[in-house]
Amino acid sequence: MSALVAYEYALLRVVPRVERGELMNAGVLLHCRARDVLAVRVHLDRARLAALDPDADADAVDDLLATVAAVAAVPEPPRSDRHATGALAARGPGSGEDIGRRFRRLTTARSTIVRPGPVHTGLTADPAAEAGRLLARLVLPVVPTHDGAAR
Repeated sequence: MSALVAYEYALLRVVPRVERGELMNAGVLLHCRARDVLAVRVHLDRARLAALDPDADADAVDDLLATVAAVAAVPEPPRSDRHATGALAARGPGSGEDIGRRFRRLTTARSTIVRPGPVHTGLTADPAAEAGRLLARLVLPVVPTHDGAAR
């Protein structure tokens, strides 16, 4: 078994009507410094969004989530200490920026429809897989089991 490493994550939340204060989870952003991982997983539940605000523009929210994913994307395995390769040589909205700094920028509080929640920590042997596990546990719709319990 691989050694456990610390990671940080924040949920990406959709707040369609700020004045109502209602929100839904739509993604997870995860950073693991020890393994140089910056992962984002998103899922917009359009039915849930419509329940919170029937007039919400789901396509626009999807575009905002895709923008966060694009900024977090690193096309090759990054190394925060390299300046000519990896994350610092990446092309796109986050190019030239250390992945830790990129995580901090993406988790900075803002008053937009898509906003990050508070940063939490955890331990895992596989940070990239942990992002998917967190998405399933904290974002995807709860699926009832045959005995009535939710999973």
